[in-house]
Amino acid sequence: MATPLESTGESYDAVLECIGDASIVLLGESTHGTHEFYAARAELTRRLVTEKGFSAVCLEADFPHTLRVHRYVRGEGNGRFASGAADESADDALAGFQRFPQWMWRNTVFVELVETLRSLDRKASVFGLDLYSLHDSMREVIAYLERADPEEAERARARYACFDHYASDPQTYGYVMSGLGGAASCEEQVVEQLLSMQRAMMETAGPEPFYAALNALVVKNAEAYYRAMYRGRVKSWNLRDTHMSEALAAVLSHLEEATGSAKVVVWAHNSHLGDARATELGRAGELNLGQLVRSRYGAAARLIGFSTYEGTVTAAYDWDGPAERRRVRRGMRGSYEELFHEAGVPRFFLDMRRLGEASGALREQRLQRAIGVIYRPESERLSHYFHARVAEQFDGIIHLDRTTALEPLEREAAWVAGEAPETWPSSL
Repeated sequence: MATPLESTGESYDAVLECIGDASIVLLGESTHGTHEFYAARAELTRRLVTEKGFSAVCLEADFPHTLRVHRYVRGEGNGRFASGAADESADDALAGFQRFPQWMWRNTVFVELVETLRSLDRKASVFGLDLYSLHDSMREVIAYLERADPEEAERARARYACFDHYASDPQTYGYVMSGLGGAASCEEQVVEQLLSMQRAMMETAGPEPFYAALNALVVKNAEAYYRAMYRGRVKSWNLRDTHMSEALAAVLSHLEEATGSAKVVVWAHNSHLGDARATELGRAGELNLGQLVRSRYGAAARLIGFSTYEGTVTAAYDWDGPAERRRVRRGMRGSYEELFHEAGVPRFFLDMRRLGEASGALREQRLQRAIGVIYRPESERLSHYFHARVAEQFDGIIHLDRTTALEPLEREAAWVAGEAPETWPSSL
């Protein structure tokens, strides 16, 4: 039942057929550092914009830094984050992405896509759905209000000053909130500011009030996220993906009101956009963006996953570590990666609606690999695999059997050198 894909990556007709008339398309990745995943998503995105009239690209990225890319793509004047002159290139527009992991968006494939989107007659919007930009989003809210309503800017400063006691690291805020029962949180202040921005957005025309209100939403949900960080992984994960769902809904509403058409493609990791209800993580209490989108939008949504069997990947060994070009081990025995490899088709697409005799095997619970920004092959089973039922998790999946590492714009020595090839029997 596998539909072979050309190695050039230029032919994705089977994927476009699966997408059909859907207006919300979620494109995944099983690693945050695979060149072929980014290239395939870039080509699919270009075709969705030019052939199916999609009007926005939403990313697993921080909103204020992605807004700088949005302004560059659309030529909306001042594109520089916080202040300054308009950006002159995609490389400049991506300069806001300085937080680890830079390579997720500062890479050769994405910079080319940004230039492509800018060159198209039909201009797509580019928005970030994530919530890590607590302090940057606060600064953007205040910067907007200084231009639009100086008195409200002073009130916003007073509300956000609540965070001044916790330095500039939001994790410090979260740690204090979890460890000192008597410490007062900033929840009331950020909710009050969000409500104020939302009222202003309804009373003022143009996109800037929407951008400011979405930054205020980031602040409100980031405050809750960092407060929950030390109270368990499931709670903080659910807050983050619920925020991404809220941000996506806000983008869709804004596009519908501004243009009369809301068709959005989302880039995020498989773990965020494959329906969590089909995984062991979902049974443990996690929800995710894909589950929430399916529940809310039904047949209007398509969830497309990606997988690979072996190759190389750009990843770090530790959080905030350098980008390295690492070797990806072959898929584990009993995994979907192994099953797809044994099909003997190097690159293929599976439409889960048309599985035929393959349905049984793809509805079985099997191991599935997920590599994020950190890759630790020595603990691969524990660190990078979970059980899933792929036919219920996605509407379609693209398998690329052997893949290569995503090339960062800043190539550090560890990435250029790469990982020494595995030899036998030195691993003993």
